[in-house]
Amino acid sequence: MQRNIKVLVVEPNKLPYEKVIPNRLRDKQQIVDGYIEYVRLLDDDSVVLICNEEGKINGSQYNRDIGYDIIAGTFIIAKDDKDDGEDKSLTDEQIEKYKKRFDQSSIEKTNQKILNIIMHKSAVEL
Repeated sequence: MQRNIKVLVVEPNKLPYEKVIPNRLRDKQQIVDGYIEYVRLLDDDSVVLICNEEGKINGSQYNRDIGYDIIAGTFIIAKDDKDDGEDKSLTDEQIEKYKKRFDQSSIEKTNQKILNIIMHKSAVEL
């Protein structure tokens, strides 16, 4: 197991940034502010998204739309090693890919989607 791993940290309404973190459960929990949940991205099984499993119910701010869900709270992206099930350091190519995927336009699209959901819910309640 790698003692330290290079990951991307994605906070609500902020651009992703690289960070080297200890590859320990408690350090990941501290970043996401709670118990962790591993989420798969539909288009890339070489990485894993690590988020707070209770983000939506504990009032965490919505962060990014991943296609089939909107993640609430800060999350981490790490390389997923299927051979041993451990989190690994992202490659430089993965870092660039996910910095682009979760860039400013991703923030704007997610906020617009949330606004549309709120507006639709308000219209239905009338």
